[in-house]
Amino acid sequence: MLKYSFKRLISSVLTLMIIITIVFVLLRQMPIEGYFDNFDKLDQAQIQAKLSQLGLTDPIPVQLWNFFVDLLHGDLGTSSRYATGAPIADLIAKKAPISIKLGVLSMALSLIMGIPLGAAMARSKGKFWDKIGTVYIVFINAVPAAVYYIFIQMYGTSALTIPMLFDEKNLVTWILPVFSMSLGSTASYAMWLRRYMVDEMNKDYVRLARAKGVSDKKIMMQHVFRNAFVPMIQYIPTSLLYTISGSIYIESLYSIPGMGGLLVDVIGRQDNPMVQAIVIIYSCIGIIGLLLGDLLMGMIDPRISFVKKEGAR
Repeated sequence: MLKYSFKRLISSVLTLMIIITIVFVLLRQMPIEGYFDNFDKLDQAQIQAKLSQLGLTDPIPVQLWNFFVDLLHGDLGTSSRYATGAPIADLIAKKAPISIKLGVLSMALSLIMGIPLGAAMARSKGKFWDKIGTVYIVFINAVPAAVYYIFIQMYGTSALTIPMLFDEKNLVTWILPVFSMSLGSTASYAMWLRRYMVDEMNKDYVRLARAKGVSDKKIMMQHVFRNAFVPMIQYIPTSLLYTISGSIYIESLYSIPGMGGLLVDVIGRQDNPMVQAIVIIYSCIGIIGLLLGDLLMGMIDPRISFVKKEGAR
């Protein structure tokens, strides 16, 4: 287990370094105006002095090395346009907690709704709940999220008399954003749990249990559901990333001062250093989620072996 964890950790670090390098090089191809707050008012000498101060006149490999060194010390650079001269780490530290809270709450809600729906679909295969769940899953996957996000905001605020703009201190204003963000993950959990449970129900041990007179309820809860839920464990850490990524549009829609809204804002302002930092943070979340998912699978499922058996290729 330790050997496998170490290998996965090394591969994750290498993947992250490759992503950072690609993002870094691509952003260096962008116009230099993204590094200046008042580019139009500066003469050529001032521009060159600023570029030299930022290290942008050095060769790309030198810039990349310096960036990695600063990154190891927790320095993400300074904002060039959003909040000129302010440390990016401090700006993100103020925004990240809201996005994390929204992500955790919506993921919890999606688990609460998606797992029972998936189990009900599997137990009533071809019947009412299966048809209802299938319609829901097809709708969520076929219709662009922006469409039903807007409808939820329009009709949810009027029907429930909820303020349209987000207020961190008013818990009522959390309802629609959290519910909207949970819809995609709910469909995914229901779809995969149904699939895994149906697969388990067709296995020999289930037929044997039924032949011995074990009740369907006991078979479902103690065997089918339990074994079907194990493969889903690996998706739970990564689902947090997808939920937070989906918050980019949600946060703009409800004026939520989180990471998603910040990314949209800095892209619009062409604040290259901040765009670079936020993309790297999202990449870190994704890679950590995949790593934790793999490790959780190995810890929970006793059938997975990290030791190569004799004679195995």
